[in-house]
Amino acid sequence: MKIGVFCSSSDKLPTQYYDAAVQLGRWIGENGHTLVYGGARCGLMESVATAVRHAGSINVIGVVPKILIDRDMVSQQIGIKIPTENLTDRKTWMMKISDVFVALPGSVGTLDEAFTVIGEASIGNSTKRVIFWNVDHFWDGLFAMLDSMQQAGAVNKPLDRFMIKVDTFDQLTNALAGN
Repeated sequence: MKIGVFCSSSDKLPTQYYDAAVQLGRWIGENGHTLVYGGARCGLMESVATAVRHAGSINVIGVVPKILIDRDMVSQQIGIKIPTENLTDRKTWMMKISDVFVALPGSVGTLDEAFTVIGEASIGNSTKRVIFWNVDHFWDGLFAMLDSMQQAGAVNKPLDRFMIKVDTFDQLTNALAGN
């Protein structure tokens, strides 16, 4: 399985977020899956990729925008590098080659990537979904907002067709196994 991971590139996050990224990366590597991610050598991105490699796997695909290449911000953990012109191209490639997505804590880039996948699925262009790992309640506010949108009638299709929130690592791996 090719697991696309959307996550923060920040190096200023609480420890539990890095721990979660390492736990996910280790699981991906130990179970023979492939990591597909943004390819940066910082933040949760580097943590998850390093954990995949430390688990003995070379199955790391970095989909790397030109700006990261130009700034020498590309991870050394990448087994296959797919250079892209920009972030939009990166999303297109990640959606093309990933089977399922996991959203770890992240910022606007993570949301942009996740909601592009969800938007494509909601109009029938894809059957892929995003699993939001709610590490330390990180995604609670987002899901409260989405619930409010659904209650107001602004959402045409049930969002749980395209996205789910999991609170534990066991729930995450069960959701990935059920993909």
